[in-house]
Amino acid sequence: MSKPATKPQNPCFSSGPCAKRPGWSVQALADAAIGRSHRAKIGKNKLKDVIDRSAKMLGLPEGYVLGIMPASDTGAIEAAMWSLLGARGVDALGWESFGSTWVKEITGQLKLKDVNVYEAAYGELPDLSKVDWKRDVVFTWNGTTSGVCVPNGDWIADDREGLAICDATSAVFAMDIPLHKLDVITWSWQKVMGGEGAHGMIALSPRAIKRLEEYTPSWPMPKIFQLAKKGKLIDGIFVGETINTPSMIAVEDALDGLKWAESIGGLKALIQRSSDNLKAIEDWVEATPWVDFLATSKATRSNTSICLKIVDPWYTALSEDEQQAGAKKVASLLEAEGVAYDIGAYRDAPAGLRIWGGATVETANIKSLTAWLDWAYAQVKNSAAQAA
Repeated sequence: MSKPATKPQNPCFSSGPCAKRPGWSVQALADAAIGRSHRAKIGKNKLKDVIDRSAKMLGLPEGYVLGIMPASDTGAIEAAMWSLLGARGVDALGWESFGSTWVKEITGQLKLKDVNVYEAAYGELPDLSKVDWKRDVVFTWNGTTSGVCVPNGDWIADDREGLAICDATSAVFAMDIPLHKLDVITWSWQKVMGGEGAHGMIALSPRAIKRLEEYTPSWPMPKIFQLAKKGKLIDGIFVGETINTPSMIAVEDALDGLKWAESIGGLKALIQRSSDNLKAIEDWVEATPWVDFLATSKATRSNTSICLKIVDPWYTALSEDEQQAGAKKVASLLEAEGVAYDIGAYRDAPAGLRIWGGATVETANIKSLTAWLDWAYAQVKNSAAQAA
């Protein structure tokens, strides 16, 4: 098979940090408040602008607050768990590496006793009907390393007594999420909006705020996780007075991404772009016998972290180590050609490929990539046949 004639104009398909928005250049950062204190008026104004633009674009429900947290989405979700959990029993869901990490943190680090764990293998979802909404529930909206997302919010009770605590980092700005169904929503700048790493965001419902102000955990609380103090929400977090020192260059980049999103039509346009990228891969998979989605149900396919498995009988007959090596060779060939960077499956996931389809990725680049995937797989298979 000969090499395709056209390469993607942008070979960045990493699932984080993700591709910059179309047309991005370093000049987008020219107005960054570098060398200035983040506590100076200019710094606080920019931080609050990120908060305000994000809340408006997402349509954050009335009474919710939104703040910027250190340590990316990880810092945001951990702050929520350490600050809020322990007041009642917890149902913890995991179906890929990050969700499973939060399960382990709840049981192994916080050492909560009254925990129901619902887990599923890569490609599957746990049985959502088992969740008890009298309890707090911790879950990811989208499994970044499995490409499996919850299909909707219908399974989340409107009259829930516990809190719905959701790590939504690879879903926010790309999926239609009923935010009113969630009490804690966390994400990072480095995903759908293509921002830089190290900064996370956390949205809290009035119910979550009430919990923070009425409940004090029994364990010591690191400053970096504190969302309330002396029975009061730390309001500064939610108006741009961050707990730690943020990168003002990263802040400027976040603003650039938000302004770009506003210019193309806001949330609706972002969701459509991600959906178009998934559709391009769906069309290719349907016509391609050697590959399939890791997600076993179409209803749970992610339109951002699109995970694929190789189903060619030649490949599936290989040992697990040989399968891992074969998938890595496909990714390495495409990187060497300057066609696609960082598309190997996550280290804990089954052998395969992971292609970011978030809103900053152009559908034309996805379509160009699929032809190259066919070429790279053919090279790996033919090479193995010649060596046999």
